[in-house]
Amino acid sequence: MDKELCDELVQEVFQRLPPSTSFTVSLVSKRWLHLYRTSTTSLSLRLTPHPSTLPSLSSILSHYPFLSTLSLLLPPDPPTVGKTTAFSDHLLLLVSSFCPKLHSLRFLAGPVSLSSLTSLSSSCTHLTSLCINLSRPLFLMWVLKFRSLKELSIRVCSGDGVDPNWEHGFSAEEDSAAELGLESLCLSGIGDDDRGFGWLWRSCRKLKKLQLKSCEGIGDGGSFSSFAMCLQGVQELELRTCRAIIDGVLLKVAENCDSLTSLLVYDGGSRDGLLRFFSRRRCNLRKLDFRLPLDLNNDHLLAVAKNFRSISSIKLQSCCLVSGEGIKALAIAASSGLEELALVNCDVVEREPGLLATLGQNLRQLRKLDLSYNEMLVDKEFVSMLVSCNNLVDLRLRGCRRLTYAAMVSIFKSCKHLESVDIMHCPEIQADAIEFLVLSCPRLRQVQVEQSKVTDVAKTWASCEFVAADA
Repeated sequence: MDKELCDELVQEVFQRLPPSTSFTVSLVSKRWLHLYRTSTTSLSLRLTPHPSTLPSLSSILSHYPFLSTLSLLLPPDPPTVGKTTAFSDHLLLLVSSFCPKLHSLRFLAGPVSLSSLTSLSSSCTHLTSLCINLSRPLFLMWVLKFRSLKELSIRVCSGDGVDPNWEHGFSAEEDSAAELGLESLCLSGIGDDDRGFGWLWRSCRKLKKLQLKSCEGIGDGGSFSSFAMCLQGVQELELRTCRAIIDGVLLKVAENCDSLTSLLVYDGGSRDGLLRFFSRRRCNLRKLDFRLPLDLNNDHLLAVAKNFRSISSIKLQSCCLVSGEGIKALAIAASSGLEELALVNCDVVEREPGLLATLGQNLRQLRKLDLSYNEMLVDKEFVSMLVSCNNLVDLRLRGCRRLTYAAMVSIFKSCKHLESVDIMHCPEIQADAIEFLVLSCPRLRQVQVEQSKVTDVAKTWASCEFVAADA
């Protein structure tokens, strides 16, 4: 077989095989192993700090000359930031030397210096996506060297990493502006006094997606004047654990952004700031995703229902202060277009009997439904909603501990288009119910459930019908 198959055909086989089996098949011969490596374009490695790490990584990368996507993860080195930076720089230099064709690099291996980033920009000229760690003080004008970059993710690490050029770079940033091609920007750990971000905000005029995570400020002393300059074209905004700045950010978005269609706010909000934002109808929001246990209430949902009737996706997680009144109003307002609803760990589902039935009657266009971790949800309430939701393709019930076999029968009867279902950690749903579901739903392609609940009959049927049973 080795002699009969040409190189191109063997490589085509590798590309069509699942990742879990392609490497095993490549061990047929040295030639096949070489072909497998040269046809591999994506690689993810988890490294450990050790003297042998550098030569090992060098050897590995030398075998994969056509990588376009690379992910390197290394646990932080505890002793000092300087040592961590030096080790990370060596790793990044190896990437620069062996991976000139990279388009995407996720480098979570400690903070890196300006010199190693400069080397990376010279070698990997096709990079469009970069995820990197930096230590303070920051110097951000190196971004200009990556002319093809569209996606950038920076995590600011604590410590005092020192670059001899940082003072010169900082003074240049103060009075300059640039035209960056960034369309997606994710920043984690920004402090109020971190410098250089004013230049970045002024230079990002093409942003479509902005993510801020665990940020205590927006840099440069908290001036929002520069920040507002990057918002005009933003379509997606994510704010995770950013309580200190959320009011200012939402205010500037409301004043400067007409294009916002998706908003995510997790773990930290302001009731007044959120209400002011929802009361100003400047954009056409389509997707809302909130995890605000003590901040989101009915006033916010009623304001959304009044001002944003084109919502297609609503996700609420652990929102304890909302009631059926607010959720019903939102469902009625968005009834014609809502395709995705998530009420994850929301006690209103258990607190107000009949709520799910009302939602089902108003949301007949739903395609995705997530009721995960509502531990007290019972069959009767679940079934009362499902009888009206005949267009579901994706259903998530993870952690719904009281659902039983009856829920699976209802899924079979009502969800003729179902393709994916998650029923992990549902102890009352046993192996016979899983077998019934797999055998009865003709369009089902993915079931997330414990392996111990998948019978031999279900496995055989799933393999014939190309259904994936994930644990």
